[in-house]
Amino acid sequence: MNDTRTAAQGRTQSQSEPRPPFAPQRQESPGLESKLDPAPHYRARRYKAAGKLEGKVALVTGGDSGIGRAVAILFAREGADVAVAFLPEEASDAEVTRKEIVAAGRRCLLCPGDLTDAAYCDALVERTVTELGGLDVLVSNAAYQRRKKRLEDVTDDEFQRTFETNIYAYIRLSRAALRHMKPGSAIIATSSETGIKGSPQLPDYSATKGAINAFTKTLAQEVLDRGIRVNAVAPGPVWTPLNPSDGGMTPERVAKFGADSPMGRPAQPEELAPAYVYLASEADSSYTTGIVLQVMGGETTGG
Repeated sequence: MNDTRTAAQGRTQSQSEPRPPFAPQRQESPGLESKLDPAPHYRARRYKAAGKLEGKVALVTGGDSGIGRAVAILFAREGADVAVAFLPEEASDAEVTRKEIVAAGRRCLLCPGDLTDAAYCDALVERTVTELGGLDVLVSNAAYQRRKKRLEDVTDDEFQRTFETNIYAYIRLSRAALRHMKPGSAIIATSSETGIKGSPQLPDYSATKGAINAFTKTLAQEVLDRGIRVNAVAPGPVWTPLNPSDGGMTPERVAKFGADSPMGRPAQPEELAPAYVYLASEADSSYTTGIVLQVMGGETTGG
C-alpha cells in the first residue's frame, strides 16, 4: 500500500513527508511511479472532500503518475468523472489511477497516446466529451525534461520534443476544449518554478514553462467574458518519475533531489493536488483567473 507512514504525534504533514537522501535510482524515460523509492504519496488522507466538483467532467494529462495522478484522484473524490491521458508505456501506472478513481465512485476514461501528436490532442478532447458527456475542467499537466550541462548540448530534436509536449499540447488542448466548455469551466496548466526563476541545466524546459505562464495570462483575458477561468500552478521540486527518468540526472543527484529547497525536501504529489481543486472549483476561486499559483516549498518570488 502507498502512504504507510506513521507520523509522530503532533508533527505536521510538512514535517512528516519523506526527506532526502533517498536511494540512488535511475529510470528510462518516461519513468514509472511504481518503481520509485520511496513511493510517492498521492492519496491525501488528511484531505476532506466537499463535493466541489460534483457532476463535472475533467481531463488530466499525465494523470497516470505524479501530480497528475494526485489531481485526478482528488477531483474524483470531489465528485468529478475523469479522463486520464498518458503515454502507452505508462499504462500500468494509469491503471492504478483508474482503480483509485473508480474506488471513489466516479467514472475513469483511460486515453493512451502521445501529446506531441496534434491529432491526438484533438481526439483526446473529443473522446472525453463523447464518452463522459462533456468537459468542464482541463488540466494540462504532462511534461518532458532532460537536463544538459550547456545550451550547445540541446539538440533541435530535443527542443522540439520539449516544446511539443509542454506548451504546444497545452495550446492545442485548450483550443479543442474551448469548443465544448460552458460558463463555469476551468483550464489549469502545470507550470514550474523554473518558468519564473529559470534553471541553468533546463533551458528548453524552463522556456516552455515561461511560455505556459504567458499563455495562461493571455488566454485568461480572452475567455473571461465567456465565464471560463484559466490559471496555472507553479510547483517547486516534486517527487515524481519526471526526475529519475531525466537522462541528465545521475542516481546520486536523484537521491538528493529537493534537499536544497527551503523545506529541505521535495513536495509529495498530494501536497500539490489541493491547489488544482481550488482553481477548478468555482465555489473557491470564482474571482481567480490569469494567475500562476506558486507552491514552491518556501521559495518566494515576485513573478
